[in-house]
Amino acid sequence: MLPLTDHLHARRTPVINYLIIAANVAMFLWELSLGPYLQQVLSQVAFVPQRFNIVSIFVSMFLHGGFLHIGSNMLYLWIFGDNIEDRLGRGRYLLFYLLCGFGATLTHFFFNPGSDVPTIGASGAIAGVLGAYLVLYPKQRVSTLIPIFVFIIIREIPAIFLLGFWFVLQLFAGVGSLGVSEAQMSGGVAYFAHIGGFVLGMILIVIMGGLRRPPQRRPAF
Repeated sequence: MLPLTDHLHARRTPVINYLIIAANVAMFLWELSLGPYLQQVLSQVAFVPQRFNIVSIFVSMFLHGGFLHIGSNMLYLWIFGDNIEDRLGRGRYLLFYLLCGFGATLTHFFFNPGSDVPTIGASGAIAGVLGAYLVLYPKQRVSTLIPIFVFIIIREIPAIFLLGFWFVLQLFAGVGSLGVSEAQMSGGVAYFAHIGGFVLGMILIVIMGGLRRPPQRRPAF
């Protein structure tokens, strides 16, 4: 299932969300400019659990492994991030996003401390955005593209079903990857980063005051 739009308009321009998307795109263009040196550079600047480095955690949050990787991540962030920023405010949203990404990477590290594979992508931080959205807007209907065999349909489904289904998939895949060597795994997806980010997002949105509804703007005369 692929979300297309949530029909929930933010009260103000989501400046931070736009800047985060722009930063990810800019970093991806930089990756493309590296050409044949890409893998060599990523092995030096991206987060590698085997040689834990805090700075590389934040750098890795803005790196991606291909067009599909960044495209899907930015689509989810575009759809769901604006409303989380609207609820938290710009400063708290930026802090929320970075904390979710940091916590997601730590979760991956906990389950794979000896891995020498670079961990890249905004998926962990965006998973936190999804977790927060589920807490705040579980009944909000989301236009979703649903493939059924050779057919593709578009339906509006509640966020709790869409995001809940996404999380369950990550959970099953993560549990299924336990005890499996990285050489045997396909795709190299850090499922536990997704799980950790999602759960942390659900917690942080409450701690950071996201459940308090913002005051309604008075009409101008």
